[in-house]
Amino acid sequence: MNKKYIIAAAFLILGAVNQSCSNDFIDVSPTEAIPESALGEIYNNDEGANSLVTAIYAKFLDWNMSTFAWIGVTSIVSDDADKGSSASDSGSDKDILDALNFTAATPSFKELFASNYQGINRCNQALKYLPLLDKANPELRKRLEGEAKFLRAFMYFTLVRSFGGVPLVDHVAVTGVEADKIMALTRRSKEDIYAFIEKDLKEAAEVLPTKTGGERATKGAAHALLAKVYLYQKKWQLAVDESNLVTGYSLTTNFQDIYKVSGENNAESIFEINGSGGTGGRAIQQYSQVQGARGTTGWGWGFATPTQGLYDAYSPTDTRRDATIIHRDMTLYDGYYVGPNTDNKFYNYKAYSSNYRDQASTDVNIRYLRYAEVLLIKAEAMNELGQTSAAIPFLNQVRERAKVPATTATTQADVRTAIWKERRLELAFEHDRWFDLVRTGQAESAMAADGGKVFKVGKHELFPLPQDFIMEAGGLSQQNPGY
Repeated sequence: MNKKYIIAAAFLILGAVNQSCSNDFIDVSPTEAIPESALGEIYNNDEGANSLVTAIYAKFLDWNMSTFAWIGVTSIVSDDADKGSSASDSGSDKDILDALNFTAATPSFKELFASNYQGINRCNQALKYLPLLDKANPELRKRLEGEAKFLRAFMYFTLVRSFGGVPLVDHVAVTGVEADKIMALTRRSKEDIYAFIEKDLKEAAEVLPTKTGGERATKGAAHALLAKVYLYQKKWQLAVDESNLVTGYSLTTNFQDIYKVSGENNAESIFEINGSGGTGGRAIQQYSQVQGARGTTGWGWGFATPTQGLYDAYSPTDTRRDATIIHRDMTLYDGYYVGPNTDNKFYNYKAYSSNYRDQASTDVNIRYLRYAEVLLIKAEAMNELGQTSAAIPFLNQVRERAKVPATTATTQADVRTAIWKERRLELAFEHDRWFDLVRTGQAESAMAADGGKVFKVGKHELFPLPQDFIMEAGGLSQQNPGY
């Protein structure tokens, strides 16, 4: 077995996840551990060092990380999407998520929780072993450590927004070590998690490059995510400061071009997860297929269908509407015709793959951080600081690209509402809407307007921790209120 294939085999060892372990969310299973002997033989070179971090990115391609559960707990649960598919197809639990009737036993929360900790474990593995690889380029190792910290912060941000306080696993937890077991099963406060995220992102920003040509975390990504983290904590001035450090980006002229293959990692893109389609590709597993049009002239399962409320929120002249929502009797940008007999009225255009439409593996990327969002973060934070007149131009930059008039809002309250609405229109199906509704206090009224769904204040701000985790914790962690 030559060196290339040894590294590939070791990558698979690192990337493996012990799916048979039903309650063991965070401990390192034997199939994930890297034997010390492999450090010299396999990893102690540039290629080996890089594979440690490539394994982290690879986690984002997994079904349990980025596909059905993630779509469910970010899109279907919100007022931007209905369950979709057919009335008889629950999608395991997507009907429950759509109706806000979920419990601690709802499978999607277990997938969300476990997959992110599996990814965090890969980050911790990389951060443990990279300093030991003395034959790898020191500058490369430093950059890779920055990427691992950025990705760890990204995953903890997902967890803290979803569940509030969670276990803070900051190193490789070893099975059988009591202190590590306690670490892995004990919830820390929301404030502790945010502080850890901030630390990781600050350290990442110091060593990450300005540009990488796409596909990897950059200095701009660290500053953009940190600005967003500050926004969620209402640290307005810090959010502005970090937004100002996101430089070298610009808005793509045509909004729809962002979501084509030709628009991947473009001038607006700050961080996205990359997929490559076809049999030999490494795609975000069935991400497009799950959300593809269903029925005659369709190609997918038809889940997470845009709501009428989202469609109506766009003005008729807003170019984002027909770049975000596929509707019946519509010719897509590549000439493909969606006929009048598809099962549902609307579908998510941002998940569409022209090259691999009817395949499980497509070339669709997930756009997680864009310059348009940085402008909206800056506008929101400035407005909250009382700098309303200075905030408005940043809001209008985003509106101008969408071919809609400048906002008529002038007061702080009206500008706040306008920015919140703009986030919905600009970032629809980019996995932020539910979290935005919760953080801005709009969730109760938005859910009531979405078919009379009941958002229970004091409960639904957080998802329930998986019941299996609570049972395994044995009193070390308590369930969220209301569950």
